[in-house]
Amino acid sequence: MSVAPAGAVPTAAVAGGYEHPTPSTLIVEETLAARGHTGGRIDLTASYEVCRRINAAHGRTYYTATRLLPAASRPHVHAIYAFARYADDLVDHLALDWDAEQRRAALEGWAAEFLADLERGDSEDPVCKATIHTVRTLGIDHGDLDAFLRSMAMDLTVTRYETYEDLLAYMHGSAAVIGSMMLPVLQPLTPAAREPAMTLGVAFQLTNFLRDVAEDLQRGRIYLPMEDLDRFGVTEEMMQARRVTPEIRHLLTFEIARTRRLYESARAGWGMLPSASARCVRTAHTLYERILDRIEAADHQVFDVRAVVPAWQKLGVAVRQMATPVPAPPPALPTTSTLDGRVPVIADRPRGQTTAGVRSSDVRPRPEPK
Repeated sequence: MSVAPAGAVPTAAVAGGYEHPTPSTLIVEETLAARGHTGGRIDLTASYEVCRRINAAHGRTYYTATRLLPAASRPHVHAIYAFARYADDLVDHLALDWDAEQRRAALEGWAAEFLADLERGDSEDPVCKATIHTVRTLGIDHGDLDAFLRSMAMDLTVTRYETYEDLLAYMHGSAAVIGSMMLPVLQPLTPAAREPAMTLGVAFQLTNFLRDVAEDLQRGRIYLPMEDLDRFGVTEEMMQARRVTPEIRHLLTFEIARTRRLYESARAGWGMLPSASARCVRTAHTLYERILDRIEAADHQVFDVRAVVPAWQKLGVAVRQMATPVPAPPPALPTTSTLDGRVPVIADRPRGQTTAGVRSSDVRPRPEPK
């Protein structure tokens, strides 16, 4: 089922000074048209090509890092990425001029069909066919897929998170489980690699939130915990004014420091992977953390400048990673037990101390401002 209700437009939206790639719904149509597909059953090769193009258009950092994996592994990364991107675009791509009900219907219909096809073992959806093949081939945990889709559904109704723990519950499904789903592709040397993989997924997500403050405001959302805004004297009116005040700069400094601690914790996973996988992860890790550098270099002007790592730097990092030996695993940071297998995530606590994730049912949406 390819979802593209009336109102989808073939141009990219502009938010926060950044021109978005074409929505993945339209990349599907363009790719199939270029291959001469006029309807009926879609073959697996075409589905993987659809996923590759979505990854190349929307996840350029991930796509660059994926080039360091063996050729046979890359299509599986593209399938996982495209699955996540397609769902996310249904929920909030700014170039899809849909109302809330259209987005809800699109996501719920697509997700229900995906889960039914997952049980059946095959799909005729241009994205889901490759995704289901990857899930079955690699033995990816179906619970991770369920958790991801639940978090995407939260984006339809939840626009504020009162506490960091509330935000962690959302990110368990939107980000941490993506790290978990990647592990069968990366072939870790030890099951202990799951924790740093999930922590890195959360670090990537928080980096996105910091980079995309202006864009998320355009969607009516704030992904920085409201308790942190209160801590630094930041009001929603200040955020809506889209001007970096001293209070907002202090808030962003705090959130960047928290995110850097997550990146530091995730480094423990590098030595738990075979060499090709370690180089891939190190490249993505290094490039994404540099987005924080770019935010700081722009004096935290997140409303006017979208922090982007230049293509030449991405290439340079990838080349250097090819020549860098894979380190032995560093000593693991002490952790506490988790709930339901959730990864402990280092927050704004003393270095080495952790907090477990919370259930998504514990999330308390903040009432919309009148």
